[in-house]
Amino acid sequence: MLSIRLSRKGKKKQPLYRVIICEKHKDPWGDYLENLGTFNPKTKEISLNIDRIKYWLSKGAQPSDTIWNMLVEKGVVEGKKKKVSKISKKRLAKKDDGKKDEVKKEEKVEQPADVKEEIVADKKESKAEDKPVEEPKKDEAPKEEPKKEENVEDGKNNEGVEDKEDKKEEKKEEQPADK
Repeated sequence: MLSIRLSRKGKKKQPLYRVIICEKHKDPWGDYLENLGTFNPKTKEISLNIDRIKYWLSKGAQPSDTIWNMLVEKGVVEGKKKKVSKISKKRLAKKDDGKKDEVKKEEKVEQPADVKEEIVADKKESKAEDKPVEEPKKDEAPKEEPKKEENVEDGKNNEGVEDKEDKKEEKKEEQPADK
């Protein structure tokens, strides 16, 4: 299958492209069947051999998306331009998140205060409806938490750790009242 596409030539930082026709699976910098024109992206200058391009298109050659857009601009073929640049999935997701944030901000700005209060109230009601209320079972007695037994003599609870409150009270009593 033949394809009409660009082949880069020119110096570093000074691109110049040839419009060539070659086999689709061949290297565009290698051999080609015919040079059909040139394209300078710096000056946007396009020179095409339109007669030869029409000939190759009639033989079934497929133009690349960039070449297709050039041919539509020049009026050689009729149709819509094709998208040339592609956005990666990661960048597209990031772009969509930015749009969602902007839309949310615009919604917040456009709504008056009364509407905002109603929205907040609706959200609270919907959250309350979503959570099922646990009712205590009548057959079972409520669970009791184990009580900590304090050993009054030692000033320690059943875990062997002194209570902080008892220590604070003792320190207050020990401090002299006169300063």
